[in-house]
Amino acid sequence: MLRSLSTKLLLAALLSLLCAVAAYLAVFGIGTLFVNRYYMSTSSVAARKAEIYTELNRYVQAWQISGSDSEALQRFLADRDNISIAVYSAEDLDIPPAPETLAQRPVMQSYEAPRRSGISGRLYPMRFADGIYYVAITDNTRVREDLLNRAMGTVVAVLVLVSVLFWYTNRLTWKIIRLSQETATIGAGDLDGVITVDGVDEIATLASDIDGMRDAIIERMGNEKRAWEANSELITAMSHDIRTPMTSLIGYLGLLNNADSISEEERKRYLEAAYGKSLALKELTDELFKYFLVFGRSELELHREDFDIHMLLMQLLGEAEFDLRDSGFNVQSIDRLEDGYLLNTDAAMLKRVIDNLVSNIKKYADRERPVVLLTDMKNGKVSVTASNGLSTRGSGTESTKIGLRTCEKILDALGGEFTTLRDETHFAAEFSLPMFVSGR
Repeated sequence: MLRSLSTKLLLAALLSLLCAVAAYLAVFGIGTLFVNRYYMSTSSVAARKAEIYTELNRYVQAWQISGSDSEALQRFLADRDNISIAVYSAEDLDIPPAPETLAQRPVMQSYEAPRRSGISGRLYPMRFADGIYYVAITDNTRVREDLLNRAMGTVVAVLVLVSVLFWYTNRLTWKIIRLSQETATIGAGDLDGVITVDGVDEIATLASDIDGMRDAIIERMGNEKRAWEANSELITAMSHDIRTPMTSLIGYLGLLNNADSISEEERKRYLEAAYGKSLALKELTDELFKYFLVFGRSELELHREDFDIHMLLMQLLGEAEFDLRDSGFNVQSIDRLEDGYLLNTDAAMLKRVIDNLVSNIKKYADRERPVVLLTDMKNGKVSVTASNGLSTRGSGTESTKIGLRTCEKILDALGGEFTTLRDETHFAAEFSLPMFVSGR
């Protein structure tokens, strides 16, 4: 849940908001600190009041403003925002009149306002046209500076908020663009192109799925290539194997066609030879049919069931042993199976494997040497090995290994393994399947 894209977007929004708040507080705090330390310091405020006092005094003296002329005072303050001035007479403050010495030379002096007057701050005496008054100057520029700090903090906060969100969305967008470009590269035929899997969100899952699809395509294309090569080899081998008896058969039939030039004994011999070649052709076409029956499908149709290993193999191998003995072979059976183990398999397919091995033995095994059928258990698997000596006389036809390829295909579908070992005088084939304990 915490790794989903929607959750990450929410967390990114919260993080950007947190960064924006932190930026606002930092800018506003630094600005406030600067205002307090420099702009609103006692010396700075006093200097600004002194400047305002001087300008007001010039204004009053130049225009001979009376202390009660509020309109003139408003005109003075018209272009001076954040400054307020109040004028009081001695009677308003209930204090003695200011000394007449101010009339000779105006000097900015300050007096603490009487407590009973209700006025906070200090008072500055000033000579107006109608006498001496006390002026109260209030500097309200702090409000302006605070508003400016808030505005700057807000601008910086918005910039930080947008920057963090833009960074994260740009990162997501780049991942999508990169995935799109990598997918387009693969779509153009470059299956060796790399799909980058970055992170654990939905985009990474999509990238992983696309990469898995690419691997599956590569594997399927490899399988198809191997199957094409195998089929090409098979067609080449079968073409040679079929052409040889076919050529002989045509030759014998041609000789038989000239019945006038051959004796009865030769005709009978030619007929027997032609019949033998016909049987050889039939055997080759039967094997070819079996091959395409198995390899013509991408997936074999299996009907799996649980079987007792001992009972199933003893039945299948018993039939194989009887068939071989009936064909004149000396069979030695070695049974190392134990009771209590099961095998999940397709009995019909397993019988086809054993039948192919029996057929292979009949064609190429030496009847003077024993055929060994060994059943064993090792490493959680049951194995069956058939070994025999090779006949020095040969079968008359070259092996296309269709039966062995069929065994390999079936064992692969059943989840087992099929291996062969051959030298100049000996051949052995072994297949193994996983087993499990009965009642597990």
